[in-house]
Amino acid sequence: MKIRSVIAVTLLVATAAAADDRSRFTASHVPAVRLKKGVVISNDSRSITAYRFFGNIRESLVSIRSTRTLSFRPFGSAVYTTSASAAAPQYLASAIAEASRTHGVDPRLVAAVARRESAWNSNAVSRTGACGIMQLMPETARYLGVKNVFDARENIFGGARYLRTLLDTFGGDLDLTLAAYNAGPGAVAKYRGIPPYRETQAYVAAVKATYQKQLAQ
Repeated sequence: MKIRSVIAVTLLVATAAAADDRSRFTASHVPAVRLKKGVVISNDSRSITAYRFFGNIRESLVSIRSTRTLSFRPFGSAVYTTSASAAAPQYLASAIAEASRTHGVDPRLVAAVARRESAWNSNAVSRTGACGIMQLMPETARYLGVKNVFDARENIFGGARYLRTLLDTFGGDLDLTLAAYNAGPGAVAKYRGIPPYRETQAYVAAVKATYQKQLAQ
């Protein structure tokens, strides 16, 4: 697995753009990509690349490539059942439900992650600096547009959006998504699966067990 962080800015030329402003190049002209509020994630079975666009300029943020094909194990349509009821404290239930509908994630999955991450404590801070209900790292929170990580509702919306992004990145594979949430997507790409970290392996097993228990109810 090779991880290449590309810091150079690549200029994309759109032939018609110079002559006609109506033909100006935009991110929407790039095929086979997903748009995520200014960040474009292009991925297939062998690579994941994230870009930002500024008019005709494309900045490659990070590109992860593999000589092998990643193994995907989609969890099933239940991951996308946004109308389900989640087992969560009453004062957080509405935020989880709304965030899940907004970002297209099963609220039972959001609740399972929140329970494991912080035990519903909006003021929780981990030894590595992760904060709030969904335990967002400061850099991740900034990327997600979360201004106050200790605001429970804002933190939940950020966590749900991050789960949606990871599900998109890893083809709906719940194991890889949860592993990436805990250890980072770079670690998942490096090991072509769940990293061999005890904490991450225990995390994936615990969240899946909670989620599956709710699915059975």
